[in-house]
Amino acid sequence: MADLGLFYVGAVLIINGLMLLGAMTARAAAPLNLFVGAMQVVTPTFLVMTADGDPEVIFAASGLYLFGFTYLWVGINALADLPATGLGWFSLFVAVAAIGFAERTWAAGGRVFTVIWVLWALLWLLFFLLLGLGRDHLARLTGAVALGEGIATAAVPAWLSLTGSFVDSEIAALILAATSAVAVIVLYLRLGRTRRAAPADVRATS
Repeated sequence: MADLGLFYVGAVLIINGLMLLGAMTARAAAPLNLFVGAMQVVTPTFLVMTADGDPEVIFAASGLYLFGFTYLWVGINALADLPATGLGWFSLFVAVAAIGFAERTWAAGGRVFTVIWVLWALLWLLFFLLLGLGRDHLARLTGAVALGEGIATAAVPAWLSLTGSFVDSEIAALILAATSAVAVIVLYLRLGRTRRAAPADVRATS
């Protein structure tokens, strides 16, 4: 179930990335955000209710809520035309929490997903800067990072895991980390330093 959920997280990150890049409106991206957000809230609620007090299960479920609430918030903001400041500051909470999940994942022996959690922390930090602090010139950078992470940190690892091909190793984690670092630097140099205002619906509802 976790792999299936992660696969659709990849889809919603790709859609939100395209939205921030101007390929679609926030309202057009709302349905998938609501669907995946609901899935990422209902699933951990079921896990918690059936965990019989198992702290490991409850801890794993808690991470899903971070993203479920984000996607539901994006969808609701888009349809109700609400300001995005609250979502931006919540994104800071998610970014900090993701570092904690990365540390716990490393301690449990997970190497690739430690890197993935750190990359999610970076993306949600960008959401905070864009939406919480109004750094509109970061819209295209944030969109490009969301699009890339939707593929590299969600859709691809979920697909590999669903097909039994996922391999967790320090070499794989190092390759992902190095490739991601280079990609983020290149994207920042190309997209992150130009101070252009984001489209109105991105500022208001993304």
